[in-house]
Amino acid sequence: MKSKRVLIVDDDRDICSNIKDILDDLGYQTDIAHDGHSALDLVDTNRYDVVLLDYSMPGMDGATLHQQMVLLQPEIAAIMVTAYAQGDGAQRARDSGIQQVLRKPVDLGELLPLVEQLSNSPIVLVVDDDPDFCKTLWHILRERSYRVSLAHNREDGVRKALDANYQVAVVDLSLCNGQTDGCDVLQRVAEVNPAIRTILITGHREEAGEVLERCKANGLDDVCFKPLDVEALLNKIELGKIANANRDSGTS
Repeated sequence: MKSKRVLIVDDDRDICSNIKDILDDLGYQTDIAHDGHSALDLVDTNRYDVVLLDYSMPGMDGATLHQQMVLLQPEIAAIMVTAYAQGDGAQRARDSGIQQVLRKPVDLGELLPLVEQLSNSPIVLVVDDDPDFCKTLWHILRERSYRVSLAHNREDGVRKALDANYQVAVVDLSLCNGQTDGCDVLQRVAEVNPAIRTILITGHREEAGEVLERCKANGLDDVCFKPLDVEALLNKIELGKIANANRDSGTS
């Protein structure tokens, strides 16, 4: 199994080195950055499963850095470490989509299980040309400990399908110009990862029959119609997580 990759961002070099040594010994691939700009350079050129962020750093605080990171890698999971775990900064961190906030000095007995949990959390690919919908679904799924990758057109969706081992793909049928590009994305996603659960979103309930049959032939598992019932969609995504967990454990 490929090693999970972790980025540690803290201006305290000793803290970075200590955590890096421990994570390296546990089999993770780790990189270090001591400021926000260096961290963004690394995120721009490398794919990470988890980032560990200090909140108070010169030049750019951890919450601001995280907002910039997810523009480059929306699926990256994040843990914030701060001396003010109950303060405004921690709330800003949670509002920005950071899944866990820990008090500084960090308790390794608390940190290490979180790194393992988040690095193995399910990844959902969302392909939709509505940025507001993508942003809303990203926040909802992050709160439920999913990692979420976003694409806004057919080409980006197909490219990102090759980038990670997704458990679920949520694809809008009509991508840009009202074309049924979503079926093409579903087909490509299913080719790359036959075990993935694919969910199509469409507002064309009456006219969708022939198109849905074509999508089912290309690997479609389920459909959500617009106007979207978010809870129903979340239940379908959860089914994909359960199915993948059962497959990985060897149960039916």
